Amino acid sequence: MSGTTGFLLLLLIIGLLGKNVSITVAVGFLLIINWLGFGQKVYPFLQGQGLNIGITVITIAILVPIASGHITLQDLWSSMKSTYGLVALFSGLVVAILGGFGVKLLADDPQVTIALVLGTILAVTFLKGVAVGPLIGAGIAYLIMKAVQFFH
Repeated sequence: MSGTTGFLLLLLIIGLLGKNVSITVAVGFLLIINWLGFGQKVYPFLQGQGLNIGITVITIAILVPIASGHITLQDLWSSMKSTYGLVALFSGLVVAILGGFGVKLLADDPQVTIALVLGTILAVTFLKGVAVGPLIGAGIAYLIMKAVQFFH
């Protein structure tokens, strides 16, 4: 058994123990790709386009209430009149900016990915988190690193 397969199996066990379907399915998918010998063809595509595909799927899911008519333009305007709506708008702006920093950090310093992914897997599996953590985590890490650089 290769180190890669062993690592993936460990992550699969963590996903199963934590009863996390997302981690279990994702790792299972990657193990199957490995075992079928498609890794060299599939992994470059997933590494290059997987994040965009995932963000697109999440965006579609978020927009379904608008498409289905459960949220209207009038609802949007009404929400902007409340403190919660304005806080949510600000939070959306900040998270999008942090995500952009995260993409930059992951591209510039891929070794950070390992710790971010592990932190995300642990949070998703044991703390009922959601697996968007690496991107936002990378954005937060980027800001902290820049602040440390600034003050040194």
